[in-house]
Amino acid sequence: MTSSIQPPIIRVQDLVKRYGDFEAVKGISFEVKEGEIFGLLGPNGAGKSTTLEIMETLRTKTSGQVMVGGYSIDTDAAAIKSIIGVQLQASGFYPGLSLLELMDLFNGLYNERADALSLLRLVNLEDKARSRYKSLSGGQKQRFSIATTLINRPRIVFLDEPTTGLDPQARRNLWELIRRIREEGTTIILTTHYMDEAEILCDRVAIIDEGRIIAIDDPSAMIDALLQSGFTRQQAVKAASLEDVFIHLTGHDIRED
Repeated sequence: MTSSIQPPIIRVQDLVKRYGDFEAVKGISFEVKEGEIFGLLGPNGAGKSTTLEIMETLRTKTSGQVMVGGYSIDTDAAAIKSIIGVQLQASGFYPGLSLLELMDLFNGLYNERADALSLLRLVNLEDKARSRYKSLSGGQKQRFSIATTLINRPRIVFLDEPTTGLDPQARRNLWELIRRIREEGTTIILTTHYMDEAEILCDRVAIIDEGRIIAIDDPSAMIDALLQSGFTRQQAVKAASLEDVFIHLTGHDIRED
């Protein structure tokens, strides 16, 4: 009988990254299932962005194994790049070009002919198609950035702090967009400082501190385990949240950039 268990779409094993004498990532291992939203959480300097960039083939590793979509980052980087979408920061776009012009530019870079208007419609920016990038609000820029990650029809999308700096409504609009992309079957890996964001969006999260994974599970299970340990909040509406788990495990408050 053939097993119905699907292999993980991403497998990271004993990953190490050193910068001189500093070890930023200290032998972490985890797997990501196809079709899930997987979160990497951690304070600044914990190693989460470094781990993300290694999976994206944008940064070299020191040792360990990383497989993305069945391909090794050591031997198949080009194949990996063809199946992933990576969100660019605002500095990656020409501010004077319109959204349609930028989409055409990315079509050329990917050697694709994606339907620009359909992608803009997906991220609720069809009415801004002929507007210059520099005229967009912060939330609109983030949604457009995500639209560009979908041009090559990726199996996996990487989002690094996608809602940083956005107002609460723009954050929630982006959450809804991320859910819609996942509903199309795309696997999403994201980093975030916002514990409510991870709790609402992620099927599973890995909490990284000082280069090591110290917990990995679905957010609800993490919260239940903390409550079962006898944890209680003082002056709280809820008994506990994922933020409580994070602070309890890392021993310090979330540090801002």
